[in-house]
Amino acid sequence: MTQVIAHRGASGHRPEHSRAAYELAVELGADAIEPDLVPTKDGVLVLRHENEVSGTTDVAERPEFAHLRTTKTIDGQTVTGWFTEDMTWDEVRTLTVRERLPALRPASAAHDGEGHVLRLEDLLGVLDAAPRPVGLVAEVKHATFFEQAGFPMAELLDDALGAAGWRHDERLTIESFEKRVLRQLGSRDTGGRLVYLQEARGSAADEVASHGSAAPTWATERTDEALAGFASEFHGISVDLKTLMAGTDTVAVGDPRPVRSAIVDRAHAAGLAVYTWTLRPENRFLPAPLRRGGDVAAHGDWERWFTSVVRTGVDGVFADHPDLAVRARSLVAGQAG
Repeated sequence: MTQVIAHRGASGHRPEHSRAAYELAVELGADAIEPDLVPTKDGVLVLRHENEVSGTTDVAERPEFAHLRTTKTIDGQTVTGWFTEDMTWDEVRTLTVRERLPALRPASAAHDGEGHVLRLEDLLGVLDAAPRPVGLVAEVKHATFFEQAGFPMAELLDDALGAAGWRHDERLTIESFEKRVLRQLGSRDTGGRLVYLQEARGSAADEVASHGSAAPTWATERTDEALAGFASEFHGISVDLKTLMAGTDTVAVGDPRPVRSAIVDRAHAAGLAVYTWTLRPENRFLPAPLRRGGDVAAHGDWERWFTSVVRTGVDGVFADHPDLAVRARSLVAGQAG
């Protein structure tokens, strides 16, 4: 059965990575929750999609932090703003969270300011208090950048999980776009499933740091030979929807036929699980034939898209609206029955 993973919590309904988003994801039936991990100046892992937080917190409106605005180059991209690694946890914890896409999701934006930035430990507490087992799919962000800046992400994560009693927990999955940090976690015997994230194009930051322009691309890391090699050290790979659905046709709701995906078939043959990101129902994020009307914020034919993705046999889907992904999974199961 395809696992439904709440992407940054129920981030289609509440500001991402907020306590409300995490708790709602559990309520809506998510099998697991995906947080992104970045460090503070004093080495606390906090839950933000990026270490630059002006788009998802009130930091830009806080005069006491104005002097911290700066520009950095992260994984080859120049970014200006406020960064978690320049602030202590006591400072970061005062920031309130807000919707990243307020024009697209005004109902979520109505909850701006209702919660504060959380640590990994806070989310683990939510999961431990859940009325049923709910997994953690933790993404380690920018591991090479942070290691060069003095933040060993594998060590920080291993320590945090150990302190919370989550090392080797059966609910644990750790993912990253960089293989090096996954291997470091494996050598530490942190436990859990290790999943290698891959973009459709480009190269991993750790490979670029090691090999420069000769770094292998993610595309070359999806050959049968590469997949077979990864199966000896990782549990799975996670690819974007474009890669997953390349060469497939989205078929009508009610059609029980599977949707063949070459990457799913080949990865499964190599012994790897396959995950994909990110299911979103708004017209802005749907394939053009499935958009309905001219409002980019309106929901299009998400049901056809979501069910087609599930029918590829993918092992897990990341979704901003876990309730809709759960419904799509139920529809597919009903068709199969």
